[in-house]
Amino acid sequence: MTDSLLRTPLCGWHESHGGRMVDFAGWSMPVQYASIVDEHLATRRAAGLFDVSHMGRLSIDGPGSQAWLESLLTRRVSDMTPGQCRYTLVTSDGGSPSGLAVLDDALVAREADAADGSPRMSLVVNASNRAAVVTWLRSRLPTSGVTLSDHTTQTAMIAVQGPLAIDLVCRLCSADDADRIRGLRGYRATRASVAGVTAAVSRTGYTGEDGVELVVPAARATAVWEAILAAGADRGVRACGLGARDTLRLEAGMPLYGHELQADSDPFALGLGLGVNLDSVPAAPREFPGAAALRAMKSHVPARVRVGLAFDSKRSAREGSLVVRPGAAAADPPGVVTSGSFAPSLGHAVAMAVVDRVAAAEGTVVDVLIRDIPQPARVVPLPFYRRGGG
Repeated sequence: MTDSLLRTPLCGWHESHGGRMVDFAGWSMPVQYASIVDEHLATRRAAGLFDVSHMGRLSIDGPGSQAWLESLLTRRVSDMTPGQCRYTLVTSDGGSPSGLAVLDDALVAREADAADGSPRMSLVVNASNRAAVVTWLRSRLPTSGVTLSDHTTQTAMIAVQGPLAIDLVCRLCSADDADRIRGLRGYRATRASVAGVTAAVSRTGYTGEDGVELVVPAARATAVWEAILAAGADRGVRACGLGARDTLRLEAGMPLYGHELQADSDPFALGLGLGVNLDSVPAAPREFPGAAALRAMKSHVPARVRVGLAFDSKRSAREGSLVVRPGAAAADPPGVVTSGSFAPSLGHAVAMAVVDRVAAAEGTVVDVLIRDIPQPARVVPLPFYRRGGG
């Protein structure tokens, strides 16, 4: 750890409560407090509280903000109404043989309109890509009508995830605010007072569980965090680190930029076509950076696709582990692991991998080389874990 690392508004709390701090994308972040498995299972059974303030939070304001994002993002935003959130990719032309570079995946939201009726938009981007995405967006700003603000360091972002998450947050709200939060559908957002602090509240998350993500002023973050923990103190609610967040998202089959999703990825091969709208409403071709390359990708059957792998043992594969045919040499592997871990909810190891289409059929048995030792695994549907269905 060095003094050069960025610190979230909750960093002091983590340090004083036993968080094992690590360098994550240039931020000092807790990877765990005691046991990753215990934190993981607490989220599945009750609720987990995650500091995700390292994620980039950008505001795009002005009368031209929605149209500007429509011209830049892979996801359609022109038809978004206040309170909607959508998963999108941020892409540029060039950078790979395909003519496409995936700069990041992100959440785009339309917030409540400004007093003059102008749309107010926001983006949440990955910590590791924030600087590059902000630079790229700013290089494409029009001369008027749109302003871009990065308020990552002025705010905190807290994820409350798990079957008790909504109830915990609503305990700290007025009756009207609680009703509005409970009424949110997935990928919808509102503003509410939580523990006396005005917060942007979205019914989103990265764990496969129900829950919300809160954005609050940096100076009030610890008060909100402690109030939520106190509200669930007798119900098994725990503060959780990045370790549990990663195992939770893996069980839920959620891709991570830098692992499943790379700069040169084909989003359709990864099952991320939901984040790409090539047509507008009413129907007409959309134009944005990388649109032509994405149309070409969509028109072809990909040679490799993302799959889930289930192991019989607890021994987990890691990113880069080769996927080979049983008994075959590793010289021409049909795939490679992108993320892997022991899955606490399931009791055995799982992995996501990108494999040749011929090896992608459900039930296919493969070997994964873990420290050069073949471990049998079978191809299974994603996600590995589904809320309410095991």
